[in-house]
Amino acid sequence: MKAFNQPGRWEKFFWPLLAATLLLSLWHYSVLWTATQVFPSPLSVEKGLAELLREHVLWSDIADSLRRVALGFGTAAALGIPLGLMLGWYPSANQVLNPVLQILRPISPIAWVPIAIVLFGVGDHAAVFLVFLGAFFPIMVACTGGVSTVPSIFRRAGRNFGLSTAQILARVVFPAALPQILVGLRMALGISWLVVVAAEMIAVDSGLGYLVIDSRNSGKRYDLVVAAMLLIGLIGLALDIGFRRLERIKSVRWGFDHES
Repeated sequence: MKAFNQPGRWEKFFWPLLAATLLLSLWHYSVLWTATQVFPSPLSVEKGLAELLREHVLWSDIADSLRRVALGFGTAAALGIPLGLMLGWYPSANQVLNPVLQILRPISPIAWVPIAIVLFGVGDHAAVFLVFLGAFFPIMVACTGGVSTVPSIFRRAGRNFGLSTAQILARVVFPAALPQILVGLRMALGISWLVVVAAEMIAVDSGLGYLVIDSRNSGKRYDLVVAAMLLIGLIGLALDIGFRRLERIKSVRWGFDHES
């Protein structure tokens, strides 16, 4: 039986669509009311977006941004998850490394821009490095926290079945911590998307971030600026929805069973 306050299938689409319609209407009439010649109307943004599509530059910019995020985020996950597993499994190692990691973690990836340019020059490598820095620490912290909260009875049961430490980590601890790790991955992906846009405004000459700053500098095309901003938001929303759906898969949620 459906809960009283659970929204129906049609409501999940109707209310967001209504909110978007009201927002577009407010945007449209605000531009008309102020008679601004700077900020574009929704229709101007639509025309600018169509212009980008006709010139065949939009898809390449989107692909470049997604490629940089995939490389930086993927590298961060490949290094952050094993390190998080190790720090969560060995508290003594965590005590040794944690102070250094906690010093580095609050530093904004954007603060690393000058160093990234010195190390890698202006180009893809610098942007990927910045994305890596933005994603690595949330992934590592989530993985460490997930491992440390796995009930000790799971570990003892693995040892009773004759599993080695590596097997316990792979077959017991990691699946049990996976829901929390996925939350960290989702947060890291959102940060990665923010960082790549900022990095593209400074360190590269392609991508959606570069499109924003180039449209501003080349003739003050604010219709293209807003169009790029909206695309950044929509792609970020799509990435977040994809991860949320991944979190709902039953095979990755069994780690919550001990809490219910």
